[in-house]
Amino acid sequence: MHRPPKARIRQSFERAAPTYDSAAEIQRLICSQLGAALAPGFTPARLLDAGCGTGYALGLLQSRFPDAHTVALDFSPAMLRQIATPCCRLVGDLEHLPLASHSVDLYWSSLALQWCELPKALAEARRVLRSSGQLAIASLGPRTFHELRHAFAEVDAHQHTLGFHTPEEIGQFAQAAGFVAVDVKNSLKIAHYADFKSLLKAVKAIGANQIGDGRRTSLMSRNVFTRAEAAFETLRTPAGLPLTYDVVTLTAQP
Repeated sequence: MHRPPKARIRQSFERAAPTYDSAAEIQRLICSQLGAALAPGFTPARLLDAGCGTGYALGLLQSRFPDAHTVALDFSPAMLRQIATPCCRLVGDLEHLPLASHSVDLYWSSLALQWCELPKALAEARRVLRSSGQLAIASLGPRTFHELRHAFAEVDAHQHTLGFHTPEEIGQFAQAAGFVAVDVKNSLKIAHYADFKSLLKAVKAIGANQIGDGRRTSLMSRNVFTRAEAAFETLRTPAGLPLTYDVVTLTAQP
């Protein structure tokens, strides 16, 4: 499954860093959901937030594990500069972690691995985890942003969302990387917006508008916008225009 070039991903999140928190309500809910999936009684000495973004999960993790040494790693230096929580900050690639083997007790990653070649990233997670450690990941499945695909289906031939792995594929990749006690769960989170323009603005604000090959490379014309807006309006609910996050959580042991 192809991903956007890494330089383009980094550029997108560099631009999104100042606006990310203002549009990340669903992302915060998913962090809380992933935290609830952690094994009770588990007390890591060193934890890694892989793809930490602006650091929302760090407060959650540090309140739960106050004695743990915390490492916050992200591909975007601008995202790391937004972090207010005291921690060790590292710029790094989840497919090539700048960490020693068997150096981490908890590998945590919420809504970052969908941007990676997942088998490579999971192999790296397995490498850096100690034998008594735990993997906890939240990623996205195929129903994510299906409303956008619907809106543009009859409008143009461009790709408007990333391709996403199924929960079954994610579990299989984890097992192939050497993880055991693999537990995969799937749920839907739906955000609502007053109008189509606000929805697109929110997607851009969290850096999720980079999708790789097949993307639109020019500005959207008024005609295209109007037709897509009309198609999206057919999905309107009393709460507003819906945008689905197909959340896949994975916990496992090395």
